[in-house]
Amino acid sequence: MINLANLLILKKEEIYYHIYFNNNEEEVKRNYINEDEKIQIIKIIIDYQIKSFENLFQGCKCIKSIYFKKFYRININNMSYMFNEFRSLSEINLNNFNTNNVTNMSFMFNFCLSLKELNLNNFNTNNVTNMNYMFNRCLFLNEINFNNFNAINVTNMNGMFDFCLSLKKLNLNNLNTNNIKDMRSMFNQCSSLTELNLNNFNTNNITNMSYMFNACGALTELNLNNFNNNNITNMSYMINGCRSLIELNLNNFNTNNINIMNNIFSLCSSLKELNLNNFNTNNINIMNNIFSLCSSLKELNLNNFNTNNVINMSYMLSGCSKELIMKIKTQYKNIKEESFGDINKIKFN
Repeated sequence: MINLANLLILKKEEIYYHIYFNNNEEEVKRNYINEDEKIQIIKIIIDYQIKSFENLFQGCKCIKSIYFKKFYRININNMSYMFNEFRSLSEINLNNFNTNNVTNMSFMFNFCLSLKELNLNNFNTNNVTNMNYMFNRCLFLNEINFNNFNAINVTNMNGMFDFCLSLKKLNLNNLNTNNIKDMRSMFNQCSSLTELNLNNFNTNNITNMSYMFNACGALTELNLNNFNNNNITNMSYMINGCRSLIELNLNNFNTNNINIMNNIFSLCSSLKELNLNNFNTNNINIMNNIFSLCSSLKELNLNNFNTNNVINMSYMLSGCSKELIMKIKTQYKNIKEESFGDINKIKFN
């Protein structure tokens, strides 16, 4: 593992820092990039055979621009946390990057708060297995160009775009998700996303989709028709807070193995109807708050809801319209009183 503190840094020009990778501990101890230095541009020259760039620029807060002039090393296999918390970085040129043998890109651009766009078109990701939280908390990133991404060997995309608050669209047409097992929080808090094409998503091996679209408040539609949910056990908060969704087609949803789905549709305040005819709730233990604050729902067919194994359905319909609550209370005797919350304290529309 190489940290920025373990690099030899030589100031050669007025606005450039040349960074040489060096194994001489005595030399590198004398040279550091301090947080208060006004560095605008750095050039990086790689002189030594190293295999991991993990934590390379960990916590560096002063550099604004990076240009990788040459990058021909083919032995690098780890780029996890490479630019982690690189908070001032607003421009990065990765055109010469060689990622042919990299297997780990987790947290690679985590907390790059100043980045607005990323061009990763030349990235070879054929051997990458881990992309979890790769762009996590890139708050102002509004465009990621990765049309050539191959994720054929990736198994983990947990939190990949988590808290990318400024992303308005994502082209995922070429993203191969055949082997993905974990998509937790993948688009969590992508509050500016207005559209998301998931037609090519293969979810055959996914076991966890909790928080996957949580707080995607600008999404007006979400087509999950091709989703295979056979192996999923957890859908908690999956679509929570998608305030702009008017409809949601769940006809192909398989919920046979799910045991947790609390808050799955909560705060979807524009949803007018939900077809849950295919929902199998035989194995569900926890379903509290699943429709809470879905204030626009007029009808809800719960005929297939088996609540025999449910241990928590509290506040399931809390904050729904008074009319809907009264209908549910009248029609379905298997829905416990705790599902409605304290009806006397609820503000109805």
